[in-house]
Amino acid sequence: MTTPPPSRTRYAIVGLGSRAQMYVRALARTHADRCELVALCDVNRTRMDVHNRALTEQHGHAPVPTYAAADFATMLAQKRVDAVVVATVDSTHDEYVVAALRAGCDVVTEKPMTVDAARCRRILDAQAETGGRVTVTFNYRYNPTHAKVREVIASGAVGEVGSVHFEWLLDTRHGADYFRRWHRDKAASGGLMVHKATHHFDLVNWWIGSSPETVFGFGRLFFYGDENGRRRGLARDYVRAHGAPEAADDPFALRLADSPALRSLFLDAEHEDGYHRDRNVFAPGVTIEDDMTVAVRYRSGAAMSYHLTAYSPWEGYRVAFNGSAGRLELDVVENPFVDPASAGTVVGEALHGADEPAAPGLRSGARLVLRRHWERPEVLELPDTGGAAHGGGDERMLARIFGAPAGPDPLGQASTHLDGARSLLTGLAANRSFETGLPVRVDDVLAL
Repeated sequence: MTTPPPSRTRYAIVGLGSRAQMYVRALARTHADRCELVALCDVNRTRMDVHNRALTEQHGHAPVPTYAAADFATMLAQKRVDAVVVATVDSTHDEYVVAALRAGCDVVTEKPMTVDAARCRRILDAQAETGGRVTVTFNYRYNPTHAKVREVIASGAVGEVGSVHFEWLLDTRHGADYFRRWHRDKAASGGLMVHKATHHFDLVNWWIGSSPETVFGFGRLFFYGDENGRRRGLARDYVRAHGAPEAADDPFALRLADSPALRSLFLDAEHEDGYHRDRNVFAPGVTIEDDMTVAVRYRSGAAMSYHLTAYSPWEGYRVAFNGSAGRLELDVVENPFVDPASAGTVVGEALHGADEPAAPGLRSGARLVLRRHWERPEVLELPDTGGAAHGGGDERMLARIFGAPAGPDPLGQASTHLDGARSLLTGLAANRSFETGLPVRVDDVLAL
């Protein structure tokens, strides 16, 4: 007697920007044996049509019904949706997460889970009321290099972690991109302390097995924005790059028309919602910081010094753990140099530094060194990721979420609504500290 095939989980995706391409591919092709993509939902019909064409032309999948954002609840009922992927503007995540949970659906949401404490509380309350599952897509946990760091610390090789030093550098290609699009508005993104650094804060929580207690920080808009552009002679007189002669030789301008993906998803969709993906990084309207310094004390007693720079000439990060038995150091160069000729072009689906072609004579890569007391330093072997996106983290994460039934998770890579909330705590407290100039107890921002 043959075993019947497992029933497939019925998924809908809400938010059909660039990031949704990854989920469309996973649901329609890579994990189609266990998942069924049944609907798309967005504020912009043109973008939904683009993804439906991709379903047919790239994935051999029939088009699926599309729904306006206002008809989200109708979609869930009509298409008998089991689970929803939320990839909308950050400040709207809670609307769809809460509605999906209350409709009896599970949720897979892009990071950050949301952008402020009130919205986070709404999600936590809805999850508690419904018992639904919320998965936050922290793909950095699935990067094999980051997993190796977790293994080494968990093994006790450096003893008890007393402090962490973490520096993340976004280059003038990837970093600048946050200042061209909706992320430049802090009300929409929570700023880089929430939208970007939520990755980093989640990693530290996960690496050391703790959560933040007190946060103090300084943040400012130092490089981008109209005032800084004028002061340093970097400003050009245009609002958005497309069609602006002043942007023709600006290395900070994004050339939407040169990218088939960005042209179809954004340039050709502007007539519906007026959204411009290629704003001038030195034009008015930037309300987020680009240079941030944060000190964190964790409940374990460990402390962290953290810095995020969004205008660096190279992209990568350095993190070091000082422990009672030694020190662990990770140095990663994702892109050693930004060629101004390619700064405004898109490689693949994103503008990440790791997607930039390697510069001649300059090396990218990662190096992990264990320095135990009284022993010679040991350079630890790292897995070859083959240049995959986010170090191969995306595909591993998608397999965990959408693939075969999850087996053991010895490293605790799977992340829930609580991990999403804990990652927010550092960023939300940092934002408050930027405003007040005072240390902030995270329980005063959001008590879990």
